[in-house]
Amino acid sequence: MGGRRGRKKSHLKMPKGKKDNNPAASGSSPPPPPPPWIELPRDVTANILRRLAPVDILENARGVCTTWRSVCREPSLWRVIDLKTCDDNPRRLFGPDDTCRLAVDLSQGELIEINIGHFGTDDLLLYVSVRSSNLKRLTLARCDCISGLGLTRAVKNFPELEELHLVFMPGISALDIESIGISCPNLKSFTFNNRAFRFPLVETDDSYAMTIAKNMPNLQHLRLFGNRLTSQGLEAILDGCPRLESLDLRQCFMIMADFQGDLGKKCVDRIKHVRGPSDSTADYEWDARIFDDEDDVFDDDYDDIYYSDDYYEDYGDYGFYEDYDDYTNPFNDLPFPANQVWYMDDFGDYI
Repeated sequence: MGGRRGRKKSHLKMPKGKKDNNPAASGSSPPPPPPPWIELPRDVTANILRRLAPVDILENARGVCTTWRSVCREPSLWRVIDLKTCDDNPRRLFGPDDTCRLAVDLSQGELIEINIGHFGTDDLLLYVSVRSSNLKRLTLARCDCISGLGLTRAVKNFPELEELHLVFMPGISALDIESIGISCPNLKSFTFNNRAFRFPLVETDDSYAMTIAKNMPNLQHLRLFGNRLTSQGLEAILDGCPRLESLDLRQCFMIMADFQGDLGKKCVDRIKHVRGPSDSTADYEWDARIFDDEDDVFDDDYDDIYYSDDYYEDYGDYGFYEDYDDYTNPFNDLPFPANQVWYMDDFGDYI
């Protein structure tokens, strides 16, 4: 008998034009799926980005992907700019002033609200005003380098301003308030909050109250936290601002006694929401401490700024002359550290 025939081995061939996509066979791993945030609708992405601080958008979010960078350029994202707690950490690519200017530029004239705290100059405020004629709400808090002249010059470019909130701005005078009232006839909400002092260590001052009563007749909401007005000043406000719906007089200690009588009753009868001189400050968003005199305020602020550990915490890592070359660097006049010029091709990429 003949030997048993061996079975032929089958040799399967891949069809021409097709490649083996088996990762195990090819020895390579498949590409990772795109991040889930890339596929989000633009309006959802914009809603997420609005929750970030402006400096975080400029320094971080814009570099996540091309989609986010595109959304970050949309003027609608910059209609509200909140810089009340702007970070001036020296490690930041942009300081508060540059962050503000870039954010205003990105708004392309659509800015309707801006809040600035603890920084700013007259020049910066003017920069904002000439590019934001549609502004409706402005808050300035502890902006020590913004003068009354700078503010009155800027508000002339805000014909549609409806809300102005000034907190701890001692450089603003009653005459400045008068000019603001004339320049902003549509003003409906005004805040002029100061530090409170223990009675009777400070003099009374009705100049602000009288000016408000005479020049802001359309006010609906008025906050005068820590003001030195007397009963006469409050009476003038009640007569000159008949449309008031809310009035905050907390820590206005000069009217404490009269407010407990007929004057307080008159306010409550005419105005829907009234906060009296002795009402709680638990929900007050700013510093509600009471000082003996103005020298105490200066000393306290000075200590907070220049003698806190936070003020010096970022300087231990640097030698005094370590960055001397920056002073001769041709890029030294740019609004970011000279050693970070590599970060972008040109400054226009940030706008």
